Amino acid sequence: MNYKNFINNEWLDADSGKTFEVINPFTEKVIAEVPASGKSDINKSVEAAQSAFKIWGTMTAGSRREYLQALAQTSLDHADSLAKTISTEMGKPLKDAMTELEDLSEYLQYYSELARDQVGRIVSPVEKKSMSLIRYEPYGVVGCIIPWNYPLSLMGWKLAPALAAGNTIIMKPSEITSLSLLHWAEIISDIMPPGVLNIVTGYGAEAGEEIVKHPSIPIITFTGSVKTGKRIARLAADNLKKVSLELGGKDPVIICDDADISVAAKGTSWGGFVNSGQVCTSIERVYVYNSVADKFTEALVEEAKKVKLGDPMDENTDVGPMASKAQLKNTIEKVALAKKEGARLLTGGERPLEPARGYFFTPTIFDRVKPDMEIVTEESFSPVIPIQKIDSLDEAVRMANSTKYGLGCTIFTKDIERALTAADKIKSGTVCINNPLMENIAAPFGGMKQSGIGREHGVEALEEFREAKHIYIDYDHTKKSWWF
Repeated sequence: MNYKNFINNEWLDADSGKTFEVINPFTEKVIAEVPASGKSDINKSVEAAQSAFKIWGTMTAGSRREYLQALAQTSLDHADSLAKTISTEMGKPLKDAMTELEDLSEYLQYYSELARDQVGRIVSPVEKKSMSLIRYEPYGVVGCIIPWNYPLSLMGWKLAPALAAGNTIIMKPSEITSLSLLHWAEIISDIMPPGVLNIVTGYGAEAGEEIVKHPSIPIITFTGSVKTGKRIARLAADNLKKVSLELGGKDPVIICDDADISVAAKGTSWGGFVNSGQVCTSIERVYVYNSVADKFTEALVEEAKKVKLGDPMDENTDVGPMASKAQLKNTIEKVALAKKEGARLLTGGERPLEPARGYFFTPTIFDRVKPDMEIVTEESFSPVIPIQKIDSLDEAVRMANSTKYGLGCTIFTKDIERALTAADKIKSGTVCINNPLMENIAAPFGGMKQSGIGREHGVEALEEFREAKHIYIDYDHTKKSWWF
């Protein structure tokens, strides 16, 4: 089946006529072809978005609210079919894919209301009979580059605040999950005015870079790897574009000596293996107090062995295949390197015998790891967890801060003073206490250090897509003493 780009509410092939294949990671079979877009296709989408901005950008936030509410409801009405598309092309269990549609609807509803109440403010005057108004204005056309691990949910992170703020958008989905966004576009195609929302598929080096370099796109929002984020920042600098970058993580979990070991093991297993470890905030490092290390390690290994791999459409499946052959290859190589560097494999570390097909990899745990091993220092984006022992909170904090990443972290403890002390000292955008991978749509999400620039969620996300304008009003209308 061949799909087309969605530009100006029309379905268009790439001008080159080129396509690329989309593969089901469970069956390992080609399921569709989508356009391999290039410069001319991006230009066409920019022209459409610019034209639409003339109307969309001048609408009241209340008027835009009606459109976003309609998108939210329609997404929910078609959640079953959209979730099946996500599972088919990405391998995520259907029950997890369903949460993406719930999240998308929530984001659209939240920002449709928030934008209505956050239009500006009045600040203290500098002179009598004067007033300073601060008005928030949209940038214009926003370039959104969407990752594959949560295609519709993370689309919503960008789309909802960008549209609510009055921008028009061009989205490039990952090559792995183009169908999810195109299927969604099919469902909502008659809701939005032409050109407000455009989806162009293609490779990063072709379509993605053309979006980043385009002089008429003043802001880029991207979720993905640190390497690609740096590339985007360099390209965007030529036109002094604003960039919002949600990049990689190497999230630690600290298991304190007072933690409930059963709870900590179950939480760590879920936090490290959900979505096959393909989450930017996956638990990728464990620091456990020496006194409980053996007990915790044994419990975590047992939890890992319980994880059920299988058909994403099976409601009993916990974890589906990895999203692509490349992801599987990357995982195999990282595990092999960890073994070579001297880490001890406790469980997993291989492709399973069952299921016999698909890009599956067993939940994997290592101990006897050293701080300088790649499995500790670099994001794996895989179902792989290395364990290290520590003797104090200070040591745990030092080790947690030892990488270039600072996206999230988790601590398991019953001592709230200890937990908040760790939260104060660890450099990460999110700190979770006793419950990993937690988010709140009203609270900002993003990273410190090389884990990113900018924030998503909350008022902070809305601010990413607006510029502040100061309007100074003097209603005295007389000559001032300091004038010439």
